[in-house]
Amino acid sequence: MSALQYWIWLSTRPHLTTACKCALLARFGSAEEVYYADPQALSSVEPLGKEQLDSLSDKSLDKALAILDRCARKDVFVLTLHDALYPQRLRNIFDPPLLLYGKGAMPSFDDEAAIAVVGTRSCSPYGLRSAEHFGYSLAREGALVVSGLARGIDASAHEGALRAGGITAAVLGCGPDIAYPAENARLYADILSSGVVLSEYPPGTEARSWHFPVRNRIISGLSVATLVVEAPEKSGALITAATALDQGREVFAVPGPIDARTSLGCNALLRDGAGLAAQSSDILSGYYLRFPHKLHPRGDRPPLAEPPAGPEDTPRWEKPVQDKPWSPQPAAPALPRRSARDLSDLELSLLRILDDKIPLLIDEAADRLQLPVAQVLSAVTIMEIDGLIRREGMRKYLRTVEVEETKE
Repeated sequence: MSALQYWIWLSTRPHLTTACKCALLARFGSAEEVYYADPQALSSVEPLGKEQLDSLSDKSLDKALAILDRCARKDVFVLTLHDALYPQRLRNIFDPPLLLYGKGAMPSFDDEAAIAVVGTRSCSPYGLRSAEHFGYSLAREGALVVSGLARGIDASAHEGALRAGGITAAVLGCGPDIAYPAENARLYADILSSGVVLSEYPPGTEARSWHFPVRNRIISGLSVATLVVEAPEKSGALITAATALDQGREVFAVPGPIDARTSLGCNALLRDGAGLAAQSSDILSGYYLRFPHKLHPRGDRPPLAEPPAGPEDTPRWEKPVQDKPWSPQPAAPALPRRSARDLSDLELSLLRILDDKIPLLIDEAADRLQLPVAQVLSAVTIMEIDGLIRREGMRKYLRTVEVEETKE
């Protein structure tokens, strides 16, 4: 408990960005060490200026202790950036929250095929149906549905996941002890019965308009992919999609009518290369091998209409096919070879984990190499230009060369 008060003190310092706070932690190792650091040591940390140093000079722990007391009274748990249960995939984003406040049962996100399902509050009946459908079918196949508990698309996605008996996580733009909006109070309680409610804001914090764009990075950061169900041209859901791409995560969108205002954002995402989602397997097919212990494909495709019968008694789709003489398949051409001496250490590491037939997601590559996603993204951009790899879909890559290991 004593160490936690320093984390809360640091997280509530005004005038310090998340990047500044992370820089302090990287320099001193812990929030407690930051608290006790002398002014000269603090001033050596970039990019701190006078305003930030003045904020750090306030050593009062009263606010931190009051927050801890409120957490105890409201049954709110607190995870720090250094805690084992803090999700690694969230820790790897550019600006991870220093603290996560939560209620309910915290899942092990790194072991979950977590899919963010987001969209506009002012949605159409089509959007509501689609959100509930995807929430239900994703959860039924074993995915963890992440959303923001807002009215409209978010609420329908949560409801669908709960109806399937799945786990769902809500990330709020207020304290985790506040059901916002109030109309979703019953849904909030239902989520807590089996899932979790999370926030970077301490209990008692009221919702503010600027909180919601900021919390979107957490929704996408907890997830391996983001699905935008319905969104106009200017929508918070598109902010979530943009942060997902920045984090190296896949983005999918549900297509809508070309003349529907609420689908303009989704259709624009599809035009720009987002994956088209008509059913849950469109999203999860790339994750079955990665999460075999969690995902269990059942298929949610509606039955296809039978083709009309031909003029003969035997329907044409049942007609026997004439056997063709067997002929060997031509062998796939050999991949060009590149000497390991011509590659950087990072390029060599990436080529060793990339396959030439099954594409790999950037965030999974970053997880395997224990590197920041931004660093891996920078490397693959150069590697694609050099012809070492090829992009397959959104943020997936194949190896296009064989590495010729050099002998010492």
